[in-house]
Parts: sequence; structure tokens; C-alpha cells
Amino acid sequence: MHEIKLVRIYDHDQPVGYRILVDRLWPRGISKVNAKLDMWAKEIGPTKELRQWFNHEDEKYPEFKKRYLAELANNDFTPDFIQLVQVQLKKQDVLFLFGAKNKEHNQAVVLKEYTVSQF
Repeated sequence: MHEIKLVRIYDHDQPVGYRILVDRLWPRGISKVNAKLDMWAKEIGPTKELRQWFNHEDEKYPEFKKRYLAELANNDFTPDFIQLVQVQLKKQDVLFLFGAKNKEHNQAVVLKEYTVSQF
């Protein structure tokens, strides 16, 4: 089986795979052509309220993770997203693309952990 990889959309060297943007907002300065996305799963990103509260402050990450996991568990889009990822992983790696500067404390990290736990 292939794997889920977390990739910052602004990075120059990006692995090959099924490309899913997992941010609710489109990343600044990236054209839709250059993004070469297979899917923009904006529905899977954290809500505006949670995103604004978190504000990428590392000390808030544990609480952000808890709240985002609760959002994922109650999101109507989540089961379809999980199924799509499972199908694609049988064929290729799946890239969760995100715009955050912090590669360790962001929603893509939480989403990967949640997605893998659903298999």
C-alpha cells in the first residue's frame, strides 16, 4: 500500500502522487494551473472560527487538534474523503497539500493522523 505524505504547497521539490489541497482557503500566490491538483477538499479543512482561533500559535496546537478532530468526526464530507483516500492509496501515494509555514503544527498533520486511524 502507498502512503499519505504531507507537502507544503509552496515547496519546490514535491513528490509524485494524488494531490489534494486540504486547506479551506486557496493559498496566496499559487495559481490553479501551477497547483496541479487532483482535488481541492476545502470542506475537510477546519472551520473559519477554529482556524482564526488557532492562528497557527504553537501553544494552542493541542487544543486545536482536539477541536479539529471533533469537527472531522461530525463533518458530513469526512466519510467520502476517507473513502477517496483509501481508493487512491491502492494506486499511488496521496499528498495532503497545505499552505501553513509550520510543517509540524497544522491541520494536515491532524488530518493525516485521523485519516490513517479510519483504515
